[in-house]
Amino acid sequence: MANLNFISPFFIVSTLKDSVDFYVNKLGFEVWYTGPDGDPYWAMIGRGPVSIMLKAITNDIKPIPNHTRHEWAPWDAYISADDPDALFEEFSSTGATFRKPIHDNSDNLRGFEVMDANGYVLFFGRPKA
Repeated sequence: MANLNFISPFFIVSTLKDSVDFYVNKLGFEVWYTGPDGDPYWAMIGRGPVSIMLKAITNDIKPIPNHTRHEWAPWDAYISADDPDALFEEFSSTGATFRKPIHDNSDNLRGFEVMDANGYVLFFGRPKA
């Protein structure tokens, strides 16, 4: 059986520049690609093995984060982190806004939630030891 390397969520965004700036300046991601040249509307950003694709489509196609569709779907992405406490401190120092600060949740996970510039919620954490 062939191995899989990673998965990359694909988020529709309102403004590509604002979205990329958030991930780079608040969460320490790097820009891997933007395009097309001249009038970019698509980007791939990453940090280590984690990547996210962002695409601005048209003004009438808006982001629809999961939590806006149903309260039982609070996250748009789960990002595994070996040390969520240290990552929480790192993101706190950049001025990131947390939807929920570091905590132990009812699913036996330790982590925190960040809401990005488009309302997508990312949970950074791990199973409790």
